[in-house]
Parts: sequence; C-alpha cells; structure tokens
Amino acid sequence: MQKYLNLIDGEWLPAKSGAVFQNINPADRREVVSEFPQSGAEDTARAIEAAQRAFPAWSATTSVARGRILGKVSQILEAKKSELAELLTREEGKTLAESTGEVQRSADIFRFFSGISYTLGGQTIPHDLPNNLLYTSRQPLGVVGLITPWNFPIAIPAWKLAPALVTGNCVVIKPASAAPALTHEIAKALIEAGLPKGALNIITGPGSTAGAELATNPAVAALSFTGSQKVGATIYTQLAGRMARAQMEMGGKNPTIVLGDADLDLAVNLVVRAGFGLTGQACTATSRVIVEKSVLQPFLEKLSAKAAALKVGNGLTPGIDMGPAVSQEQLDGNLKYVADAIKEGATLVTGGSALTEGDLAHGYFMQPTVLSNVTPEMRIASEEVFGPVLAVLAVDGFDEAIRLANSVDVGLSASIVTKDLKKAMLYADRIEAGVVKINQISTGLALQAPFGGVKGSSTDSYKEQGPGAIEFYSRLKTVYLDYSN
Repeated sequence: MQKYLNLIDGEWLPAKSGAVFQNINPADRREVVSEFPQSGAEDTARAIEAAQRAFPAWSATTSVARGRILGKVSQILEAKKSELAELLTREEGKTLAESTGEVQRSADIFRFFSGISYTLGGQTIPHDLPNNLLYTSRQPLGVVGLITPWNFPIAIPAWKLAPALVTGNCVVIKPASAAPALTHEIAKALIEAGLPKGALNIITGPGSTAGAELATNPAVAALSFTGSQKVGATIYTQLAGRMARAQMEMGGKNPTIVLGDADLDLAVNLVVRAGFGLTGQACTATSRVIVEKSVLQPFLEKLSAKAAALKVGNGLTPGIDMGPAVSQEQLDGNLKYVADAIKEGATLVTGGSALTEGDLAHGYFMQPTVLSNVTPEMRIASEEVFGPVLAVLAVDGFDEAIRLANSVDVGLSASIVTKDLKKAMLYADRIEAGVVKINQISTGLALQAPFGGVKGSSTDSYKEQGPGAIEFYSRLKTVYLDYSN
C-alpha cells in the first residue's frame, strides 16, 4: 500500500484532523492500493494561502521558463510510464493498455503546453493616432482551483494543470477520492522538474468540505471542474455569487447514429469501442445507439455477438478487453439502470448481470450490456449511466435520428456512421454537441483541439485543451501609450 499526503507549500502534510481514507483495487477488493488524508475546509484554506504566497514570484517567472519545467515533467512521466500505468489500473480499474495510453497522453499534454510557452503574450494593435502605441499583454489570474474526476485520473489533471501553470497561476487541486494517486505522481514530477513550493498544492477529501472551500474562498480567482451535472451546477452557483471565473465540464448522453447505408461491421466496431472501452466510464462514451430500422436487426445481431465476446477481468491480465466498475456504488447504479429499463419495456439483448465467478467475485465486474426496444421516454434513453450499457433506439430515417439525438438536455460528444457525405455534413451542422465524430468513435480527443460541451454538459464559456485552454487561465490587459510629447 502506498501512503500519500497533502502537498501544501512544498511540504507533504497529513490532514489536520489526522483522518485518512483508503482506496481498494476495484478488480480485487482484497488489495488496498493507497491511503490519503481525509482533508477538510481548514486544510484547503491553508493550501489556498500557500498558493497566494507563491503567486508573486511564480507569476513573475517568464512563460518560457515555466514551459521548460513542463517539458521536464513530460520526460519524467514518459520514463515512469509503465510504473504509473500499473498504478492507474490498480487504483481505477481500466485495462493496462488503456492506462498506458492515458499516461502517454499526460506526458504529451505537458510537452504541448511547454511549446505553447513560447507563444504566450498579447498583440500590438494599430492606433488611430501617430506616435501612440496600443497593445495587449496576457496575465495570470492568481490562485486557481481545480476539481478533477476519477475516470481519467492522470489525463484530466494534466490538461488542467499544464495551462494553469504555464500562464503563471498558482494551483490548488482536489482530485476525486476514488483515484487521487496519479495527481500526486504528477506533483512529484513537477517538484523534480523544479516547480517552486506553493505553486502547486494538493488536497484530498470530500467535495462537501474540501471542494466547497475551493468554490467559496474569495482568494480563488477561478475554478475548473469536471464531474457530474449536479455537483457542477452547485459549484457554478457558488462561484457566481462572487463573480469568480468558472469552467464546468459535466456529463453527456452521447449518441452514435447508424444510418441504413453504413458499413455495419465498422459501425459495430465503433460502438463497442466507444460504449464498452474504459468500462463505459467516460463522459464521451456512446450511451445511445440510434439505428435506422432498415438495418436494425442485422446491426443488433452483430453488436450482440461482439459484446458477448469481450473478455472482462482484471485490467492487469493480458488479453482483457474491459475492466471493472470503479466501485460497488457505480456497479449497483449500472445494474439498477438495466433493471429499470427492462421494467419500462426495454429488451435485454445481451449482458445485464454482475460477474461473480472465480477471481471476478472479488471485483466490481459486470457484463457488457445491450438493450433494444428503448423508447425516448425511458430513463435509460436520457440519463447518463456511466457504465458498459448501450441503449439501442430505432428510427425511420435521418431527420428523426437527428431529432432524437438532440432531444436530451446535454450535448457533449456525438457520432454518426454513414457513407453519405451530404448527411454527414448536415449532421455536423445540426447536431447539438461540442464534439462531433463522423465514422469515428465518440470517445478519444486530440489534445491540440478544443474540447467542451453544450447545453447541460458545460458552462460553454471556455474550452479545454488545445491553445484555447490558455484563455480560461489568463486575462488580457490593454495598454495605451502616448509618446508624442
């Protein structure tokens, strides 16, 4: 078991109360993976004060110097990729291949923003009078709070931390209690790379206390959150009361539309990867499959066969396609959604049960599940399950498919499978989603491109990832200079 402490002002410290919590391996409940401080509001306030003290010196450092630190972090993470991937799988549950890809992505993110450091700045603007200079400069905000989820426990902290730090902010981050270890490993890499004390502080503990302090403390200039709609809405309201900058990225109910002209083998492959990869525990995972009736039956047959053939087990075992749910609570929620859908009239095509035989008895495993005869008014058609459950809805044609895809109150990622270029382009124009995929899986993002949702999926104000991520973590100052006298 690895024991971690809070990082406050460059020191590793326990919670003031001395309380701790432990995380177990979701694939094997017999293994305690890690232990963390159960921090409260007072611990968070201390971390915020440390960030305030560090801000003047860190913000005065040039962006290029800050970028060099991020570049070193990228190298450190790559060198430890195997070790970190194994830790990620043991703590969160995804397969080792998925964890390895995520660690590599985090290294790439730090490398990307290291390069961005050479381009940070404002612009010179033509003035309407002679002998006058008009320009803008880009400046950090101050203390920034970050609240990150458990499902991408190194990639999401990386894509928030890198732009926050390279722009000169000091950070207090609270990772989700289900998988905080990788955030601490990033911090170790940053310290090794030369990050000064106080520029990054880590607090672990409940959102109701530690997280609430980040949202309400007047010294926190901005907060970036990824998580559920319910929690995100609460934090957004807390920030709005003092007009702090907010970035909320929340859930989705992501559709993949399969048109009658689609290559069904391709469609099934994409849907299986997007729906069951990462155990369906991704905000961009396909949750609804909207299929034209002309190909519904052959599509279901192929989908059922491929889903049933997936190998479920401990993500550290070679050849495993899908790991466990992250917790008993998550597993129970997944199974309840399936049971409720069947009660409402959906048909169970395959899966639907927990897996409890042999070594699987010690983990939170369930079968990849496909439900058909799903109608729009069912809960399974509109609420995010966050598990390996696909709801298949039948439609008569393209226009109905678009209407059904847009009928929910969220809009994060959306995919379509078709050979019709015109319909593909119309889909891109008409679908209400922040990310649109054409003949691709709904999951997977390019780190150099903007990411964010619409409707209830996001505050839809600032994008994450890519060069545009800098906008949330900095502000522009406009300077007028008259040198005519």
